[in-house]
Amino acid sequence: MEQLHCWIRGRVQGVWFRASTRNEGAQLGLTGWARNLADGRVEVVAQGERERLEAFLAWLHQGPPGARVDGVESHWEPVGEELAEFGVRT
Repeated sequence: MEQLHCWIRGRVQGVWFRASTRNEGAQLGLTGWARNLADGRVEVVAQGERERLEAFLAWLHQGPPGARVDGVESHWEPVGEELAEFGVRT
């Protein structure tokens, strides 16, 4: 299991980005969370098999309909606390 930590910038708040991210992650069999940041970005942590995480990262670069992704900063990091599901944080 691996962990991916991402920060997505662009038009990513108020366009169902977090909920769509949760749904996409769950469909890929990943666990993690997504939350809005005060600076307008969305932060995402996802855990799972690397191949699935790479597919998820490719999706994050596009985002859901209505979103405009201007950039994604991502880092692979050691798994901290193992997460049980994919959720939306506030």
